[in-house]
Amino acid sequence: MTNYVAVDIGASSGRLMLGKLEEGKLKLREVHRFKNSFTFRDGHDRWDINALIGEIFTGLEKLKQEGITECSLGIDTWAVDYVLIGPDGEKLGDPISYRDSRTEGKIAELTAKISKHDIYQKTGIQFLELNTLYQLYAEDPELLRQAEHILLIPDYIGYVLTGKRVAEATNASTTQLLNLHERGFDKDLLDFLHINPSQFAELTEAGTYLGEIQSKWYEKYDIPACRVITVATHDTASAVVGTPAQGENWAFLSSGTWSLIGMELQEPVCEPLAFAENYTNEWGAYGTYRFLKNIMGLWMVQEIARNSDYKLSFAEMADQAGQLPFFTQIIDVNDPRFNHPDQMMTEIQNHCRETCQEVPESIGELTNSVYGSLALRYAKELEQMKRITGRDIEALYIVGGGSNVEILNQLTANLAGITVYAGPSEATAIGNLCVQMIASGELANVQEARERIRNSFAIERYEPQQVNSTDMLEAYNEFINNQSLGRL
Repeated sequence: MTNYVAVDIGASSGRLMLGKLEEGKLKLREVHRFKNSFTFRDGHDRWDINALIGEIFTGLEKLKQEGITECSLGIDTWAVDYVLIGPDGEKLGDPISYRDSRTEGKIAELTAKISKHDIYQKTGIQFLELNTLYQLYAEDPELLRQAEHILLIPDYIGYVLTGKRVAEATNASTTQLLNLHERGFDKDLLDFLHINPSQFAELTEAGTYLGEIQSKWYEKYDIPACRVITVATHDTASAVVGTPAQGENWAFLSSGTWSLIGMELQEPVCEPLAFAENYTNEWGAYGTYRFLKNIMGLWMVQEIARNSDYKLSFAEMADQAGQLPFFTQIIDVNDPRFNHPDQMMTEIQNHCRETCQEVPESIGELTNSVYGSLALRYAKELEQMKRITGRDIEALYIVGGGSNVEILNQLTANLAGITVYAGPSEATAIGNLCVQMIASGELANVQEARERIRNSFAIERYEPQQVNSTDMLEAYNEFINNQSLGRL
C-alpha cells in the first residue's frame, strides 16, 4: 500500500498530511502542522522560505520515526509569489509577500502602457495588484538582471528538494503572464518586463513526476525515500480537484484566508462581460479552467481574532455572530482598504462610520458584519457567473476551513437560493493526494477521485430557507456600486 504525503502550505499555516486508500476509502491523517506568516525585513513583507522547507523535513522525519520508509510527495501553496535564483543556484533573497505595498498603483501604471483589454485577451486573468505581473513590474531591476531563474513558491520548494525546475501550469496561470492561445508565457509581456523566457522553467502539467529527493538531504535528515510528484501546485487548483462535486451544474467555493468562488469549465470565458466584471480563467488540472472571482474571505475574521488577542475561538466568534440580526451593516469585503490594514477592527468600524451605518463594537458584531457581507457577495457572484457563462448553477460546494462555519453556509444557501454542500475542510490536501494517486494509477481519473471523496468524508447539506433575498441583493448591489463610484 503506497503512502502519499501532501505538503499543503497556506498563507497562515502549513501541514503535512498522510493519505492512503484503504478498502476503497481515502484515509487522511495530519502528521505535522506549523505556522506561516510574513514579516517586514529588508524593506518588504517577506516569507521565511527556509523555515517552511525546514518544517517539511521535520514532518518527513516524523513519518520515518513512525516506520514509513517510502512515500510519494506533492507540494501545493498559495499563488503569485516567487523566488529569484542567482547563477549559483541559490535564492537572491526571501520571497516578498503578495500583501506587500510595493504593487500599490502598479495596475494603473502598467496598463497606461499596455491596455487592460489586450492583457485580458492574452491571459484571461483578473486584474489584482497582487498578481505576479505587477510584482515583477515593481521588482528591483538589478535583482531581475541577476536572476537566472524565476520560480513560484511550490516550484521553488520542489527545486530545493529535487534539484529539478518546472513551472506547474495551474499556478503559473495565476501570474497573468501565460497566453491562453499559445499555451505558454506571453513573449510581449515578458519583453515589457525585460524578462527572458529562459528565466522561467518549462511549463508542466499536474500529475507529472518531478524527481527523487536529493541525496544531500538524506545526509542531513532521517527521512523516507520520497518520490516527488508535481501536483496541482496552486492550492485552489488542488482544492477544486478535491471538491466532491457530481453532475454538471455546480459551482465551488474554496473558503479560507481567501474565498475563491467559481466554476470548473472545459474552455476559458474571455467575453466582454467577464472582462468588465474582472473574472479570471486560471488553468486547472487535467485540461480544465477555473473560472472564478477572488473575494477577500476569512482573512477579515482572522484579523479580528488577532486584533482582539484571540480572546474568542473562531467557533465562539461564529456563535456570537449568529445570535445577532444579520445585515445591520454591509461591508464591501473586496475594498482594498481591507487588504492589509494595521487594525482590521478599526478599519471595519471606520468603513461603517463613513457609509453612515451603525458601527459594530463587539467581536460578535464585527464578525457578524463580515459573515453577512461575505454571504451577500457569494450570492452576487453566483448570479454573475450564471449571466456570463449562460449556465445554470444548482449546487454550491464549499470546501476548505470555511466549510465549518455553519451560519455562513446557511446564509449563503438562503441568499443564493441553492443547495450548499459543505466539506471536506481539507479539500486542498485531498486534491493534492488524489493527483498523486491518479499519477500512480491507484485512481483512474478525477471522477473516480471525487466519488471516493464523497464516500470517505462527512459532507453537510444546507437547503435554502425562506428569505427575501431579491431585495437584499438589490440593496447590496446598489451599495457596492455606490462604493465603487466613490473610489473612482
